[in-house]
Amino acid sequence: MLGFTGTFEGAPISVQSTGMGCPSSGIVFEELVQLGVHRLIRVGTCGAIGDGVGFGDVVIALSASCDDTTPLRYAGMPAYSPTATFALAESAARASREQGATAHVGPIVTSGVFYDPDATAIGRWRRTGHLAIEMEAAMLYTIAAVARVEALAMMTVSDLVGEVTSERVDDDALRRNVDMLLRVACRVAVRS
Repeated sequence: MLGFTGTFEGAPISVQSTGMGCPSSGIVFEELVQLGVHRLIRVGTCGAIGDGVGFGDVVIALSASCDDTTPLRYAGMPAYSPTATFALAESAARASREQGATAHVGPIVTSGVFYDPDATAIGRWRRTGHLAIEMEAAMLYTIAAVARVEALAMMTVSDLVGEVTSERVDDDALRRNVDMLLRVACRVAVRS
């Protein structure tokens, strides 16, 4: 797992890869907390399922429904609605829009299955207002809540996920979007 520590606009900051899914990312989030971090910001990609959410848009997760049960086990609860730190979400939405991005703020789904064989899941998530699907945010928010640190998950839309078919953004556009999100995340991390 690659990680880097340096400065951004004179403030100390670390960037750490986490791997995919709640178990892998959970180990990294937990160990970062053990090392003394006070704020965790995840930058990644997601599949859009919400109306009006398109390729390259920014999704800022206010909450992350747990379709993967790992965050529920960690929380020690049969149901739990892990959420972002609102001040970070507010700052990220503003900073993303200042960069010219279309930013959507709302609930997402953290799934443990990348290629879900249940064709009905997307319709259920869409019906309840979820904007996107990804694989780590619920774990991030749960560990942050237990450890009493700030957390935010922000993603760029790399896929449009349908109930039957899916589309994917091209790699160059995806790199540009993730680069923009990294700049936004660094600004939010050091200024909030």
